[in-house]
Amino acid sequence: MGIVTLGKIIKERRLQLGTTQQQIADLAGISVNTLYQLERGQSNPTVEVLVKVAEVLGMELKFEVRRKG
Repeated sequence: MGIVTLGKIIKERRLQLGTTQQQIADLAGISVNTLYQLERGQSNPTVEVLVKVAEVLGMELKFEVRRKG
């Protein structure tokens, strides 16, 4: 999954919950600018940031390891 798709999923979930970017950012302990960029696929967030946002949104992260060859 690409960062643009991930950002769309995060935004959709936030809107489902009826919360603002500021509220989610505050609860996750990140800047609103970081969340803004994440939702638009304009950043490459750390795993730590993704975990914080996912927890606030009540989402679960699932990582898949791909091997070449």
